[in-house]
Formats: sequence, structure tokens, C-alpha cells
Amino acid sequence: MDKLMFKSWWKILASILVIYSVIGGLLFSVPELPILHETIRNVYFHVPMWIAMFVLFLTSVVFSIRYLGSGNIKYDFIAVECVNTAMVFFILGLASGMAWAKMTWGEAWSNDPKQTSAVIAFLLYSAYLILRNSIDEEQKSAKVSSIYNVFAFPLMIVLLIILPRLTDSLHPGNGGNPAFGRYDVDNRIRMVLYPAFVGWTLIGIWATTLRYRIRLIKNEI
Repeated sequence: MDKLMFKSWWKILASILVIYSVIGGLLFSVPELPILHETIRNVYFHVPMWIAMFVLFLTSVVFSIRYLGSGNIKYDFIAVECVNTAMVFFILGLASGMAWAKMTWGEAWSNDPKQTSAVIAFLLYSAYLILRNSIDEEQKSAKVSSIYNVFAFPLMIVLLIILPRLTDSLHPGNGGNPAFGRYDVDNRIRMVLYPAFVGWTLIGIWATTLRYRIRLIKNEI
């Protein structure tokens, strides 16, 4: 029992942090900001989705590189399951962002550069999954998709972080608009936001490990 608890401590931590961030995000006081008002609470859900997504995509690239260097198919399995889980967070990030845009910008989709870049990045990784599943031979599929994955990640960084900063955008932190850090002078947001970053990222890793085990069982069968 003690050994099991030792192995599961990070899962327990993930659950506690997510529960805390959800409760804190809904009930704790927040700064009174113009336009945003109570919708600022969405930062506790929207931004952690993106952070978890980035961590999982980066982890996927690392294991794709390890596969290309070793040929160990298990590394490719980890890489693809990281992408599968990251895509769930991608969808949640897009959905929460659209809900936030509806409340603050007046419409869920305004063709803002950040929104457009996010859709292109989503299609970029959708193509990765389609490519991997379209090749029947396992080693060939793993090699081709791993190479694609290595190039897809920096393209996603350009699409989601660099390009929106170079154009006019309504999104905070882009196009000359200040990021939330400048508003957060009393640390009330940080008290919930930072634990949410860690909690949701650990949940993403947890989900990935479960998917990886299932893939291993299917592969053995």
C-alpha cells in the first residue's frame, strides 16, 4: 500500500491542485477590471489548457527524436499519445477562448489573428494524426510521423506565439495589448492560476500514461 501511494503521489497532487483551482476560480475574489469584470475567471481554465497542451506537444517532440535515434517503437507510442492528449487540451483551449471572446469581444469568432493561427495549428497536428494512421507499416508510419512531428512543433510556436505578436490583435499579450501580468498587482490571480498550470499539466501526463498503456496492450494483442 505504501509503495502504491509512493507511485501515485503526483496523481493525488494533480487531483488536489485541479480541484483547488476550480473552486478558487469560481469562488475566490478577483481584480475588478474594465470590460472583463467577472469573465477574468476564465483565465483559470483557458490558459492552463494551453500550458498543458504545450508541455505535451514538447514532450511528444522529445520522444519522436528519441525514436528516430533509437528505433524503439515505444518512444513513438509515447509521442503519438502525447499528441492525442494535447489535442483534447487544444480543443478545450479553443472552446474556452471562444466563450471568453463572446463575453468580452461580442462574438465567439472574430477572425482575430490569434484565433486564425490557432485553427491552422490545430489542422497542422490533425494532419500529423491522419498521416500516422494512413500508413499501414508500423516502422514506416512511426518514422514518417516522427519527422513530421519534429517540424510541426516549431511551426506551431510560430503560429501561436510569434505571428500574433507581429499583427494587430484583441488578444492580451499580442498586437500591443498588455498581458494579464500587468493587471495582477495583488497576486489573487497567481494564487489560483499557477496551481492550475501544474495541476492540469499533471492531469494531461496522467491521461497520456493511461493511453500509452492501452496502446501497448493493443500492440501486444
